[in-house]
Amino acid sequence: MYFRNTPIDSMKDAYNVAGKNVVVTGGNRGIGRGVAEAFAQCGANVAIVCRNEEGGKKACEELAQYGGKYRCFPADVSDRESVAKACKEIIEWFGTVDVLVNNAGVASTTPFFSENGLDEWHRVIDTNLHGMANMVYCIGPNMRASGKGGAIINVSSVGSMRVSGSKESPKPSYNASKAGIDIFSRYLALVMGDQGIRVNSLVLGPVHTDLDKMHDPEYFVAMEEKLPTHRIANAIEVGAFCVYLASPAGCQLTGANIPFDGGLLCVI
Repeated sequence: MYFRNTPIDSMKDAYNVAGKNVVVTGGNRGIGRGVAEAFAQCGANVAIVCRNEEGGKKACEELAQYGGKYRCFPADVSDRESVAKACKEIIEWFGTVDVLVNNAGVASTTPFFSENGLDEWHRVIDTNLHGMANMVYCIGPNMRASGKGGAIINVSSVGSMRVSGSKESPKPSYNASKAGIDIFSRYLALVMGDQGIRVNSLVLGPVHTDLDKMHDPEYFVAMEEKLPTHRIANAIEVGAFCVYLASPAGCQLTGANIPFDGGLLCVI
């Protein structure tokens, strides 16, 4: 017996995620924080999974103004035992999970054939790709058994589709990890569809976060000149799109690798 999402027949509550239980990895800062805040503003309950427990608790305190349930569960997504412990606690707290946003990730510009190139390869893959798999493996069964359907959103990057600039700024492990996320998301969409769980990857371009200080200001000027939108996204805008993907309005979207890049893939 297949689960079928209820089709919408009007715009009333089409974007409603109020009361949904949402898990966001890396939700204490950057893009993840924007995602957590977007869901909180829309009435959802949010569990933040992150390594920095202090930062996660602070984020939850700041979300409290929106009136839902918010809690930080410290974990390193690359560590299977750490993830299993956190997910067990999340399920005990929530009961059932409706939405999982796999956002936690790291980057590296280490050339593959450098002295520590293989170490960096494993570090990035372990967090970005294996970390996503660890979370899905632990949360997925709860979502499948709930009988309510749900949504998994995996944060990817335009780096999954391009390697231009790799001689000047090599990102072999990052590019490979994001490409893995894209194809694994499509696999998950197929095998979890019978339980009404939709899975998509969000292929991000540049996004303004607290990490902007790591870039030369000229980078942003050049990027905004290049983008068809001539503007870099904000983290809350990524969150807004995640809300759409998790809402009834997004009920027919699954197995997609969706660019959210200001048109960057059109020009590179």
